[in-house]
This record gives sequence, structure tokens and C-alpha cells, in this order.
Amino acid sequence: MGYNFQLSVVIPHLNEPENLRACLAALDLQRASAGRIEIIVVDNGSHEMPFNACSGVSDVRLVREPTPGPGPARNLGASLATSDLIAFIDADCVVQPGWAKAIVSFMEGTPGVDIVGGDIGILRKDASSPTGIEAYEELFSYRARLYVEKHSYTATGNMAVRSSVFHAVGPFGGIMTMEDTEWGKRAAAKGYRIAFLEEARVLTPSCTSFSELARRWDRHVAHAFGDVRRGKSSLMRWLALTLLVAASPLVEVQNVLTSGRIAGVRSRVIAFAWLTRVRLYRARKMLALTLSGKASPLVEGWNREADT
Repeated sequence: MGYNFQLSVVIPHLNEPENLRACLAALDLQRASAGRIEIIVVDNGSHEMPFNACSGVSDVRLVREPTPGPGPARNLGASLATSDLIAFIDADCVVQPGWAKAIVSFMEGTPGVDIVGGDIGILRKDASSPTGIEAYEELFSYRARLYVEKHSYTATGNMAVRSSVFHAVGPFGGIMTMEDTEWGKRAAAKGYRIAFLEEARVLTPSCTSFSELARRWDRHVAHAFGDVRRGKSSLMRWLALTLLVAASPLVEVQNVLTSGRIAGVRSRVIAFAWLTRVRLYRARKMLALTLSGKASPLVEGWNREADT
């Protein structure tokens, strides 16, 4: 590679210094097998800059992006990266052993691939007995392989891209976009190739309550409804999709029963119960947007909840 660092890791941060500390500690352990890694933490408007969380870890650069949204924060980090490979993870992600080595080795050995998406799992409080929300999120919140292999994008919670490709595709969108999906579509349209890399795995905590999970889905639903308002989909199609979402837990029964991501009857039962609750909530929210037509309030403050 043309730089001293083999990998640049960009991490947006907002008011979660303890999670960031754990994230950086796990990244620091990667250096024994993956060589030199630079870490760029981009604070996105925290009450306090996370100086303490970043101290004690070498090759960490802490900067600030005042424009709200993880997209602008990642863009600033990418503009400062000095290696040929840029990886994006979130501040609450804990990379698993071999994560960086898998990315560097794969990208060096597979020149025809431009972007990789790694696996994302749930950091459980009790590894042997997941809570209902943990079991649900393990199955349905981070379907990384599906995103890559069917939809040609990857979640920015675990993504790596050649630096030249990132700059050719252009920056992530702002807070009013689903920045990873939109960026992935632009990359695919330009002919760049993406691959799923199971060996590059991160774990992230689940939501702690249904209301927290609901806020996340509010954003997704609002962005999807924005496509209807922009004429990319019809209102009748939206209403049909609303009905499908309400009925969709029945379609997922086999997945819940057979997936290897969770084990045991108890875990599968509570995962299905949470799935049903979430899908019915989404359907109600979709119907409410049909009646009100106001999606922007669900998006504008979604990543500023910690400030309230």
C-alpha cells in the first residue's frame, strides 16, 4: 500500500464515551495481527468531547463535525484517512478477533472487489440466555448478508471500502437520508463490486427498550414514506406494503425456527413475539403517515435523543 497505515477506521460518536472506550480497546487488540491501524473518531456534537475515552490508545485522531448525522461525521473522517482502505464502524461496536486482518487480507487478495460488508451480531448481557429484544435483534436488525447479496449495500456499522472508490462514489448523505442504503445504490450504479465478509464480525448492544427500538424504525419508515412523497412509489403500493408488513411475521416462522444465530425453544419463541410486536408497530406507523403525510418529525431529531 502507498501509506504507512494498512487500514483507516472511522468512528462517528455522540454521547456514548463508555461504548467508545470499549470499541477502541477492541480495535487496539487488532494491531497484533493486522499491522498499523489509524483510528479517526469524529464527534458529532456530544455534551463533552470524548478525550478520556480516546486516551491511552495509539494512532487515534479525535475531531469534531458539527453538522448533525452520522453521514457527515463519516465524511469528515474519510477525508482525513491516509490509508488505501477505509473501514466504518459505530462507536458502540466491538470488533471481534481477526476483524481487521480479514478485511486487509481479503481486499489485498481480491482486487476485483471494491467494498465489503462484515457480519453484525448482538453483544448480549448473558451469552447463554438472550433477552427477547436481543433474540429479535440477532435475527432481524442486522441482516448483513442479505443487504450485501440481495440489495448491494452494507450497513455502515461494519463496512470497508477502497479509499479511491469512496471518493469516486462521493460522500454519504445527511441526516434526512438512509446514508448507507443511498450510498450503496450509487456505488452499485457506478459498477463497483461488493462482497459479504463473514470473518469480519462486530458485535453491538441491542436496544434496551421497545421505545428505543421504535425510534429506530420511525426513521426507516419515514424515509421509505419520503419516496412516496417524491413520486418514487404510489400511495396504493404503500398501503399494500403496510398490509404485508402487518402479516409478515407469519412468513418469518421458518426463519425463526431454523436460524443458527439463536438456539433453544425459549429464544425462538420470544424472538417471534418481539418480531410480531415490531412489525405491527411498523404497520401502524405506516398507516399513520398515510393519514398525516408528515414524515420529517420522525427523522430530524432521531440521533439527538441523548440530548433530551
